[in-house]
Amino acid sequence: MLCQPAIETADDFAAAIALPASRSHLRIRKQGALLGERLIEAGLLRPDQLESALEHQKVETERMRLQAEADGTQRSKRGRFKRLGEVITELGLVDEGDLIPHLGEQLGVEGVRLREGLIDPLAVGLVPRDEAERLRALPLMRVRDELTVAMADPHDLSAIDSLARISGCRIRPVFTLAASIDRLLPRCYEDDFAVDSVTADLDVEQLDFDAETIDLDLSGSIQLAEGSPVINLVNYAIVQAIGQGASDIHIEPGAKCTSVRFRIDGALREVMKPRKDLHSAIVSRIKVMAKLDIAEHRQPQDGRLHVRMNRREVDLRVSTLPTVLGEKVVMRVLDRQSVTFDLNRLGMADESLAIANRMLRRPHGLVLVTGPTGSGKTTTLYSAIEMIKGVQRNIITVENPVEYQLELINQVQVQSDTGMSFAKALRSILRQDPDVIMVGEIRDRETAETAIQAALTGHLVLSTLHTNDSASAITRLVDMGIERFKISAALVGVIAQRLVRNLCPSCRETYYPSARILSDLQFQGDTRHPFAQSRGCSQCFESGYRGRTGIYEMLECNSSLRTMINDDANLDDIRAAHRGPTLLSEGLRLAVDSVTSLDEVTRVALVD
Repeated sequence: MLCQPAIETADDFAAAIALPASRSHLRIRKQGALLGERLIEAGLLRPDQLESALEHQKVETERMRLQAEADGTQRSKRGRFKRLGEVITELGLVDEGDLIPHLGEQLGVEGVRLREGLIDPLAVGLVPRDEAERLRALPLMRVRDELTVAMADPHDLSAIDSLARISGCRIRPVFTLAASIDRLLPRCYEDDFAVDSVTADLDVEQLDFDAETIDLDLSGSIQLAEGSPVINLVNYAIVQAIGQGASDIHIEPGAKCTSVRFRIDGALREVMKPRKDLHSAIVSRIKVMAKLDIAEHRQPQDGRLHVRMNRREVDLRVSTLPTVLGEKVVMRVLDRQSVTFDLNRLGMADESLAIANRMLRRPHGLVLVTGPTGSGKTTTLYSAIEMIKGVQRNIITVENPVEYQLELINQVQVQSDTGMSFAKALRSILRQDPDVIMVGEIRDRETAETAIQAALTGHLVLSTLHTNDSASAITRLVDMGIERFKISAALVGVIAQRLVRNLCPSCRETYYPSARILSDLQFQGDTRHPFAQSRGCSQCFESGYRGRTGIYEMLECNSSLRTMINDDANLDDIRAAHRGPTLLSEGLRLAVDSVTSLDEVTRVALVD
């Protein structure tokens, strides 16, 4: 039996509607036969039900045509007809889940039954609500630069082009019923949608927790946390954080709701707002995973857990902190695959890299890396160790905590509850015949004295300090009570560093800053040179930045600097004597090359 193509696109129905009512009816019946036959052959529909649906479709089509004429307005094509599939589901003749595969096959695209658990809230944010309603399209998920969008008419090339332009992504259209889009679209743009969409039905098998790290058989007092919505929400947060390259996950209690934020490229970004009543269950779930005391709510706790996501090994360091509104949780994401321990790939200028190599080739002495929290000091130390390690060297580290495990390295974890402090561990390490010692951080006089003593007795010691620049490391050691002659004798050099955000290449644009701004930054180059800034786009989540690069300031200890230290020189004198690249000059170098912006240089590298 030959039949016309089914009426399943806007153009088909528009053509049918343009006919007189009687002819329109006949054409709809003929073109709907193919879908009807599919459903009848599949045993989903009876012939009499198909006739009833076609009759109902004819009535609805005529009603919409008359309404359009009465309104006297140019209605969209999609607003002038109803597809046969929609009519069949409205009448309850065939379940939506059974109908969609047949419709998708007929249209030549994948058919999807919409539900909240399929929709990524971050993907929804790529298309404004008014545009989604106008195009009758709902973003589902984004994989790299491809955005999957559920559409009532997946053959509408104009709508696909508009979606691509708005989102900045390639569009992969899939078919779904228009009624499903109309039902879910308003919900997807509500503030708390992220929570309910995740807890609906997340594929928890995507994330695998190490059984040795997490006890999965706990019960009783944690029944609230073991409920699948909370488990799915926590899993979703972890999966998204790893996928987006976040360094930290912040879960914070609020007066009206809980806030979940990711730190990406050094800046916090809110990703979801769970309901307030879920907060305690979320915290309890994380505590169970990290083997913390779920009954303790008044004291801070620290723990760790190991996860595998698609064969990707990731460690999460968990910290809880009691606040007025409840416990705040921060999970540090330690993803070895996203970190490069190679000095040559950290962004150092050639001159700075040569100085760093010269420092690390010294057989003994103290090398310090300084900067605020989150400036990449640990990555620099690990990169230095990767460069100098070998079977002929005994390298021991003492860290709190051990963030990444390295081959051929003996790593010691500080345990404050057992009395294993940095100073105590360092004294024990000196009896282990080390060649190189890495101290995670010099925090007090005792640790500083032991590190200096180790550097003076034939060991190369690497450590960190929290100071603004390289010169401040010397005055910081003096403030701790270390004698100046010991500092001058032991110190090999100081590496001060920061991380600046890279401009997003998708929305980067050039401009000419004012002479005053360049003067405030002590810019010595061509003031007519164009610089770059970013306006923000969907690719960078409207931040204007994607990724980070290190800037470094090297202070190598030579004879003149040793003399200044012994002669009680102050901080300003030491800074004035420094002749190499500074944090500010390195930041300006990247700004001139359009890697970063002047605003970012001002924020990160401008030292008092």
